[in-house]
This record gives sequence, C-alpha cells and structure tokens, in this order.
Amino acid sequence: MRQTSSASPARQIKLKSPREIGFMRDAGRLVAQALDRVKQLAVPGSTTAEMDEAVESLFREHDAIPLFRNYPNSQRGKPAFPAVICASVNEAVVHGIPNRRPLKEGDVVSIDTGCRLNGWCGDAAVTLPIGEVEPDVLKLLQVTKDTLDLAVRAMGRCRTWSEVAGLMEQYVKSQGMAVVEKFVGHGIGQAMHEEPQVPNFVSKALRKNDIRLEPGLVLAIEPMVALGTKNVDVLGDHWTVVTKDRRFSAHFEHTVAMTIDGPIILTLLED
Repeated sequence: MRQTSSASPARQIKLKSPREIGFMRDAGRLVAQALDRVKQLAVPGSTTAEMDEAVESLFREHDAIPLFRNYPNSQRGKPAFPAVICASVNEAVVHGIPNRRPLKEGDVVSIDTGCRLNGWCGDAAVTLPIGEVEPDVLKLLQVTKDTLDLAVRAMGRCRTWSEVAGLMEQYVKSQGMAVVEKFVGHGIGQAMHEEPQVPNFVSKALRKNDIRLEPGLVLAIEPMVALGTKNVDVLGDHWTVVTKDRRFSAHFEHTVAMTIDGPIILTLLED
C-alpha cells in the first residue's frame, strides 16, 4: 500500500495489454499460494517469523523476487523493510515486521505480501483469526473482506473509481467502523507501486483526479478498516502502523485487472 499524498501531479497510468495481464496473473497466482501457506500456519503458538520463512521459501522455489524486503522507508535515513511479508497483529494496521512472538488465541494477523515473477508483480493481503476471536473482531474481518468484494463487483458497473470508493466508504461506516485514510491502494504492473493512488474513500483530490475504469487498468485494491478511530501512529521500529486508540484493525487486498469483460481478480489460486 501507499501512503496517501495530497499532491496531484500529472499521472501516467500504464494500461496493460491482455498478454501483460496474463503475466500478472502468473505472479498473482503465486502470491495467492503464499497466502494459502500462511493460512495453514495461522494457529495459536505459531509465529509471524515462521510465516515469513514459508513465503520466502515459496518465492525462492519459483525464482520470484520478493517485493517488500529492502523496500525503502519513506522517512529519510530510517531502515528499509527487513522481511518478505508484512505481519500486522491486532491493532497494527499495516507494515508490521515479523517476529518470534507466539500468536495466541484471540489475536488476528494481517499478512500482506507481493512478488515479481518474470518481470511482473502481484500483491495481496488477508487478515486471519487465530483460534476463536471476539464477535466484534470477527465482524471486523468480515466487513473488511466484504468491502473488498463489493469494490470488485462495483468495478463492473461503475465508470470511475470515485463511485467505487464512495460505496466502500459508505458500507464501512454503515457497519459502525472507520476507513483508515492514511494509506491507500495503488496501480501495479512491472513495479509494485505505479500510478494512480487508489483510496478507499472519497476526497476532493480523488474527485479532481478521478480514475477512469477502462480495460487495461490494473489496481491493487486494499481496504483497511478499524473498529475505532481511523487515526494511526507509527511505532519506534519506523514501520509498524497502529491505530491511535489501539483497537483492532483488518486489511484485505487483491490485484484486480479491468478487461473488456469486466474486472478479473489476479491474486486467486484458480481462475
């Protein structure tokens, strides 16, 4: 995900050909396999470091390049990201660094990862419950996933991204939850972060520089939803982003391509 920027320079959105979208489908399928491996480890007593090692091993098997490791920090002079996955536990929204602390019953963990395969990128995320979680937390996960699903469906009938973002924001608020606005989705292709920014809410900047939903557009769509406040802090590791009120959050993401036949999710195990 990208940090929201108020700047709105002339954007160069790179539309992809059907052949290029096919290459991205290969990368997306591998990312989906990685998240499937992580799901098998999402049990009490496991660690996010073990999840990171499992994903790194899978990418190595397929000669894929991890997109997150050594990604530069937006804060000048601060350390680059050290891992293959982002592993954000409970109140952590995004950019959590994997560690050896055992996960416990009632935790949730958001796993975000991406790779470059044969020159093209895939990026996806999922939030997983560890054992039994509180009902409001389970609802949070469902609402966030439903928001992503809603966005993909809406892309098939809407003309611009602001229409989709408005539906996402409206749905989250109707469930008594908040859209985290500090971070947004992004275009993706041969680079992980391409134009445009893809917010999950409507702003003046989006209305001014709206995104036309046309064939060849490929977006990483990633709603981030909080049980309480939308406001966030960055921890002392200079990466982990947490909710300011320390209530739980969730994060789901798919890489989605617009085609003449409508939107296609590229980060699924099967077509």
